[in-house]
Amino acid sequence: MRTPIIAGNWKLHMNPAQTTEFVAGVKDQLPDSNKVEALICAPAVDLDALASAAKGSNLKVGAENAYFEDEGAFTGETSPKVLAEMGMDYCVIGHSERREYFHETDADINKKAKALFANHITPILCCGESLEKREANQQAEWVVGQIKAALKELSADQVSQLVIAYEPIWAIGTGKTASSDQAEEMCKTIRETVKDLYNEETAENVRIQYGGSVNPSNVKELMAKPNIDGGLVGGASLKPDSFLALVNYQD
Repeated sequence: MRTPIIAGNWKLHMNPAQTTEFVAGVKDQLPDSNKVEALICAPAVDLDALASAAKGSNLKVGAENAYFEDEGAFTGETSPKVLAEMGMDYCVIGHSERREYFHETDADINKKAKALFANHITPILCCGESLEKREANQQAEWVVGQIKAALKELSADQVSQLVIAYEPIWAIGTGKTASSDQAEEMCKTIRETVKDLYNEETAENVRIQYGGSVNPSNVKELMAKPNIDGGLVGGASLKPDSFLALVNYQD
């Protein structure tokens, strides 16, 4: 049985004081981690505050990005080794904004996944198509290609542990949301791709999130779908009340 995972991706929002205040406002109202995993992925400058404030609570903590080397002459990058030392549980990689604005490639994302696993951090691997690909009915081909490239040389055991986040680019921050049926169709395709690459057990273990304007009003409908195991949430994760409504969607 896959444990649902609702993850907030704060992007470039919040400072350390706001982070501490946010965690104080949610940590005593989170579901049991065996019921739903509640996770916040914050900017690098907030991670120390996030980890400190979340200690002893059910809130999982994560980074929004990491480099694929632990150390070296890589000015401005974030070490996965140090993220592990800070207590990060998860790290987002391959978000469409990283791909578009910072020109990250599938090969980069594959190397990052390997580096995170080497440091015992669970990757949240993002994939998704543009509106152009969707309108050309090329979304499945595109996303399957991203998945195959990102999982290259990862073991079945590693893939069983990771989280895949399907985020149609046309629905991120636009107020548009893929219908629950559209989201389910692609998440099912992703699971079938993992089965083809590995085996049925691996495909059944991997958790697949939907991301793209997830909010308290649509989370229950999305989470009712058999292949959707969680949400990667942007704006709706920035306020304690909204985040609590999302992670407590079963109540």
